[in-house]
Amino acid sequence: MNALTLPDIAVQALDQASPLDWVGMCAIALPITFKGQRITAKADAGVSLDDNETRGIHMSRLYLALEVLENEELNPALLRRLLEQFLDSHKGLSNSAFLRIEAELLLKRSALVSALYGWKSYPVEIIARIEHGVFHVELTFDVSYSSTCPCSAALARQLIQQQFAADFSGKSLDHAQVLSWLGSTQGIVATPHSQRSSAKVHVQLNPLMHELPIVELIDDVEHALGTAVQTAVKRADEQAFALANGQNLMFCEDAARRVSLVLKRVPVINAFDLTVVHAESLHAHDAVAKNSWQRKTE
Repeated sequence: MNALTLPDIAVQALDQASPLDWVGMCAIALPITFKGQRITAKADAGVSLDDNETRGIHMSRLYLALEVLENEELNPALLRRLLEQFLDSHKGLSNSAFLRIEAELLLKRSALVSALYGWKSYPVEIIARIEHGVFHVELTFDVSYSSTCPCSAALARQLIQQQFAADFSGKSLDHAQVLSWLGSTQGIVATPHSQRSSAKVHVQLNPLMHELPIVELIDDVEHALGTAVQTAVKRADEQAFALANGQNLMFCEDAARRVSLVLKRVPVINAFDLTVVHAESLHAHDAVAKNSWQRKTE
């Protein structure tokens, strides 16, 4: 057999065939470039199979097209061009193209007070698709933070008040003595419970934007919560973190409202889904709040 005419079984017609919504490959390992950073990622790439008489797609064409992600900065224009290449390589077969990229974004974070800094890893997912000519871009990311229970804080304050009343009942108050009492375990007999918590944010972006605002959105969410987990710290930073927790007492409902409010103010967001999880230190179960929103169109 002539090597130039190798058989292509995938394009052979079937007696009984039907369209398929998505055909492609998952968990393709590849590097991507974002904000000048080289990131190890995994991609899912696929197209619809709309031709009712064709057995399969050309998966190698999708795989080879992904090479562009290694050399060019990741942005909406690149994603759109890549999806259009998926479709051009499957003319007559596919009307829709899909790409999902999963990665860990490393951001350098400064300590709250000292000059220290460290790296934090943020799970990020980028989803792009063209469906019947319409381009869509979505982002998903996770933010970790600390949450101190408002109820627990109130109960702890009550116990401290009771201890103060017991220790100073019938005594004249001396400033130095009270100050010493406040700094002792004898006086501060209870502390509120805190837990590591997470906000998982999924946003639909305006497809006409020029950049992917991943870092900016992460910064907005962390600022809204006020208690993002830290990297390298000195005691002064740990004290500042304790202060931040005390000034940002939160139920999961409070955290969900804070994040929702800041996301609604971002003009490039068309819609979002939010899940807030407080991994309870009091209970063996988690406290969860969810919220969804879609921008109204004129």
